[in-house]
Amino acid sequence: MYDLPTPSFALAQPPPAAVPAGEKLPLAAVALGLLALLAAVADADAGRARLSLYLALALVSAGALGWAWLAFGQRPAGWHPHDLWRRASTARGAVAWATGVALTGFYVVLYWFPWLLENLIRALDPFSQALRHKAADQWFLYGTFYTLAVLVMGGRGLWKYRFARYHLARTASVMFFQLGFGFLLPGLLLALQQPEYYFSYFWPLKYDYLFPGTVAQLLQGGGLGVFMVFWGVVMSLVATPILTYFFGKRWYCAWVCGCGGLAETAGDAYRHLSDKSRQAWRWEVRLIYPILGLIVLLTALLWLGASGMVPALGVVTGPLGQFYGFAIGSVFSGVIGVGFYPLMGSRVWCRFGCPMAAYLGLLQKHFSRFRISTNGGQCISCGNCSNACEMGIDVKQYAQRGESIVRAACVGCGLCATACPRGVLNLENGPREGRLAGSAFIHADSLRIL
Repeated sequence: MYDLPTPSFALAQPPPAAVPAGEKLPLAAVALGLLALLAAVADADAGRARLSLYLALALVSAGALGWAWLAFGQRPAGWHPHDLWRRASTARGAVAWATGVALTGFYVVLYWFPWLLENLIRALDPFSQALRHKAADQWFLYGTFYTLAVLVMGGRGLWKYRFARYHLARTASVMFFQLGFGFLLPGLLLALQQPEYYFSYFWPLKYDYLFPGTVAQLLQGGGLGVFMVFWGVVMSLVATPILTYFFGKRWYCAWVCGCGGLAETAGDAYRHLSDKSRQAWRWEVRLIYPILGLIVLLTALLWLGASGMVPALGVVTGPLGQFYGFAIGSVFSGVIGVGFYPLMGSRVWCRFGCPMAAYLGLLQKHFSRFRISTNGGQCISCGNCSNACEMGIDVKQYAQRGESIVRAACVGCGLCATACPRGVLNLENGPREGRLAGSAFIHADSLRIL
């Protein structure tokens, strides 16, 4: 059992304690796993590369889960800052920059230099053949790494938030949807010689699902293809507004989405890095809504061109689609969206670039029952809520004034309410009437000093 730190009123706090001896062993296992992964990348022998890869994944997974058990499972349950602002790995220090460079470099290689990963890809051929009945490619490698990250770091989250049923259920949900709907089911569909379809991604996030070319291709696949088109249209245009009306955007961004799943698990240690300034909010608005408008425009133009009414539109839609796929689908969502976790927080893509988040955010702000109510009279201005917000919302400013939080950016993760030591915040799906009303304050004139 760890001893709780002795309270101190000193303005200058001591540096964080050294890593406990017990935690060094699992961290060493993670380091050895990364070395084994590099060995697999460099080894042209398929058998040795496969052995090195599986050894790497086993060491990294076991080490990460073992460290999480020691760091969180052996401490008293509850909200603890864990010295996040005083560690080089989570406070934009040298370790954070190195991690960011490594993640960014991986995405650059994955998208534009996949031949550098050929040894890793070939090492996964037996697994890919067993699941999909086809050889592995760069995206199967990525899907394997991505799913493993969500599962392993989700295990960390289950230890860390074991005291809160909401977070246990939410973490288990994103793990389930990523493993089942984001990895296994698409692979099984390929094994059955069906289109590789991701049922947990909808337009406008999976923007090509409502493009005329994709729709026509799916319709040629028979009954299952027709169902896929039906599913995509209904989930994007009917179910999404209805579910957001009742539950806010959290039903998707914090419970289902694979991008949100990675942010809530692997990116949890970086949530406090989101910029809370008004300038950051201005950039958020300048970027995310034009991106939504761009994909809506592109989809409309493609359907207009497919109708034959304006054949010349192909000259515009072709380059526009290529630009969107490169700038938004690759650079923003991958290279920046994940690579910048250690520097800008875990929701860079969700906050500044995701068209689905923009779509859900507009519904949440203007047509939803969801809000975070505040009891301003209890707020002590500790700032835990703002520090915990991964979407850059300065929650404390709302809590101090007793104002309900109705923001398009909020994904309803609930960590602000969990971090509050006074129970000031509460996630609600109440009636729309009075949704923006703040809590009642007791004015000084109403007090009587006895």
